[in-house]
Amino acid sequence: MATLCRPSVAVPDHVITMEQTLELAREKHADHPQRELALRLIRNTGVRTRHIVQPIEDTLRHPGLERRNQLYEAEAKARVPGVVREALAHAEVETGDIDLIIYVSCTGFMMPSLTAWLINTMGFRSDTRQLPIAQLGCAGGGAAINRAHDFCTAYPQANVLIVSCEFCSLCYQPTDLAVGSLLSNGLFGDAISAAVVRGEGGVGMRIERNGSHLVPNTEDWISYAVRDTGFHFLLDKRVPGTMEMLAPALKSLVAQHNWDVAQMDFFIVHAGGPRILDDLCYYLDLPPEMFRFSRATLTERGNIASSVVFDALARLFEEGTVENGAGGLIAGFGPGITAETAIGRWAGATPAAAMAVEAPVSVG
Repeated sequence: MATLCRPSVAVPDHVITMEQTLELAREKHADHPQRELALRLIRNTGVRTRHIVQPIEDTLRHPGLERRNQLYEAEAKARVPGVVREALAHAEVETGDIDLIIYVSCTGFMMPSLTAWLINTMGFRSDTRQLPIAQLGCAGGGAAINRAHDFCTAYPQANVLIVSCEFCSLCYQPTDLAVGSLLSNGLFGDAISAAVVRGEGGVGMRIERNGSHLVPNTEDWISYAVRDTGFHFLLDKRVPGTMEMLAPALKSLVAQHNWDVAQMDFFIVHAGGPRILDDLCYYLDLPPEMFRFSRATLTERGNIASSVVFDALARLFEEGTVENGAGGLIAGFGPGITAETAIGRWAGATPAAAMAVEAPVSVG
């Protein structure tokens, strides 16, 4: 059964704080009729710091789509290999053990995908399958986990490497003045992450079931408008309320497995904003503590798109308290509106949990 092993996560060195973000918004949009609303929305995100690939003064300049995409490719090639090596080490596998590479990114474009470059430069086998995922946005991390699970179900001895590379700051559009765009300027951050899903062995979440749910007629709620200057992020004001529609789908997947959400031990979900986490507490009737890993990611790194679920999962590993047999859920949310969800049990104890004397907590 497929096991999602400990992720590796890296963020760029350049940091922008909420205070800097608010000051920039005041300076650049002094005459905006909804400036105070935008400032209030940015404050309410709870994002304290974000990491970006360029200094802020360079980020705020738009040199054109071609230059930005060149920068995306250069930064990806410089930063991804180290994260991949660490993820392989966490899973105790080598490049030659990997049968499929899934590359997730919605913030730049390469063809062939970075998967081809990784195979050619890092020693992966030439028959390694490639699966780039681009157009699921923030749900891409959850989708990658689910497709890795599907692959390992079809090929039980296979190993899958997932790579998420999101440079959201390279999508900044200085001419976009809608409140949703101003909010996104204070919400998104940059990150690279990687994780291995092992068909056999490994410590981590042993995935037992996955599912996808699309909320009908919400295609234009989160989208990109592709224009001469690149990707323009469009965000409908109804998006923060989507958990009312998605929470039942999460409950349904858990129920199909004869589990109960209230009995589960850990939750790793995409933190697009604080209301998503608050609403999940409400609609799933769970205490806020259950979403502490996702909230920490949002606070310290902002919305890092498809990398959120891997960053939050890495925090669960770091805490080291999850016990063998504990039941959990991973969910990514994104355009569509789409939810990609996986559930399973913890396989093997983290170092701290291995020292615990209490019996494991399990569901089902």
